[in-house]
Amino acid sequence: MKTDKEIRERLIVAGPERLSDAELLAVIFREGTETLSAVELAERIVAEFPGGLAELASAGVQRIRRAAGCGTVRAAQIAAAGEFARRVAESKAMDVSVVTSKDDVVRLFAPLAELGHEEFWALYLTQGGRVLDRARLSQGGVAGTVVDHKLVVKRAVELLAPSLILVHNHPSGVAAPSREDIWVTETLTAAAALFDIVVIDHIIVSRSGNYSFAENGKLRMDQVGKGV
Repeated sequence: MKTDKEIRERLIVAGPERLSDAELLAVIFREGTETLSAVELAERIVAEFPGGLAELASAGVQRIRRAAGCGTVRAAQIAAAGEFARRVAESKAMDVSVVTSKDDVVRLFAPLAELGHEEFWALYLTQGGRVLDRARLSQGGVAGTVVDHKLVVKRAVELLAPSLILVHNHPSGVAAPSREDIWVTETLTAAAALFDIVVIDHIIVSRSGNYSFAENGKLRMDQVGKGV
């Protein structure tokens, strides 16, 4: 096993992307305990979070503190690193002003994937795909939210938005749509169509990936050019 010093030197020479999750955590710790090196402690902590670094970063200081004898100081270090990463992702998301693909939407809403509760958003677009507004329609618990289709359409009409994209997260980490997700999509699509507003896509984001209704044939991809 590499020593803590060797791991830091490897980061400097090869770059942080060459380190494992535990090795990155060990660099943040700088030093271990009386009985464990920094990397040994990091490996034990990472092993307690099967969801990977995303689960670890969003676990909360108290839960992290109890993991493998992590302690308060190291738990605070992990929490700070997680919040730093979240703010970087949020900053990148703010750079998206024009949507040309699903990837733009996923990048825009990347911070949602790390939340411990579900939120439902709408992204309102011009004919050329410029972002007019993004609005949080609801937020709830781990299992789901309630969305009022009248509010979704009302905001689109106010903005004179010809199209919109629906986005919500799955805190469970599984991006596959539920029956309720499918029903909400169909309901909102039908309501928007009454005002000649096109629902281009409904994208579910999660820690393990994302799901696009359009890419999976649940919405018509030939409508994309009308809004994006």
